[in-house]
Amino acid sequence: MKVITHIHELQQSIQGVKKSGSSIGFVPTMGYLHEGHLNLVDEARKHNDTVVMSIFVNPLQFGPNEDFDRYPRDVERDTELAKQAGVDILFIPGAEEMYKRKLSVALQVYDRVDVLCGRKREGHFDGVVTVLTKLFHLTQPDRAYFGLKDAQQVAVVEGLVSDYFFPVEIVRVPTVREEDGLAKSSRNVHLSENERKEAPALYASLVEAKRRIEEGERNPESIIGMISTYINENTSGTIDYVEVYSFPELTELPRFQGEVIIAVAVQFQHARLIDNIIIRVESEEDLHV
Repeated sequence: MKVITHIHELQQSIQGVKKSGSSIGFVPTMGYLHEGHLNLVDEARKHNDTVVMSIFVNPLQFGPNEDFDRYPRDVERDTELAKQAGVDILFIPGAEEMYKRKLSVALQVYDRVDVLCGRKREGHFDGVVTVLTKLFHLTQPDRAYFGLKDAQQVAVVEGLVSDYFFPVEIVRVPTVREEDGLAKSSRNVHLSENERKEAPALYASLVEAKRRIEEGERNPESIIGMISTYINENTSGTIDYVEVYSFPELTELPRFQGEVIIAVAVQFQHARLIDNIIIRVESEEDLHV
């Protein structure tokens, strides 16, 4: 595995890969790697000749109340994990390398950000699309891999790629889960023993919602009510939101139809958990054909 910290070195390496005719799969991360990241690498390995991973804690993604300096970092551990996972090129730039000077052009996301977690993170996705624009140009990937646990980020990135004609395929990778269905997250370690037993109820409520929709339920409010009741009755957490939107547009739906995301966020004492499912719902007309 080649470890690179400077842009000019990365450009040279990518140029060599391109000249050889090899395909590139790209996995962008902010480091402190976990099983979800490594699952993205596994998917990239299956369909590409070369896998490039970036580790960069992007300061533009942090708001005034989010501590950039306290974000967990362990470059030595991450490097070893990336190597074991089969990464070919690991790009670990510093902030001074990615932002050499004040930006003369700013990217701003207008759609898909005023719902779900984005509602409380003003400017966060502006930072995401800014750094990804830089990274896509530098790595020139054929495919880039993103986990659906952060489905809103996937929606925003798909919008960026579509709007600006990036020649890259965005590959959605399913959420990695524990045996009991709980979405794997570094935040899970902050759950108490009792909260950890309760936490799988988030996914269980989404599975029940999917079952009811498959049986013909088409009213989003009914599903939202069911999920809210299920979570309140089976956990001690406080619901932050239960929301239903079209995907990836993230617009409100009067009735379930087409590709739909059902998403939840629940605050436990020391951990805020998120989860979602994305399903394709046939129209009522299709069901009666």
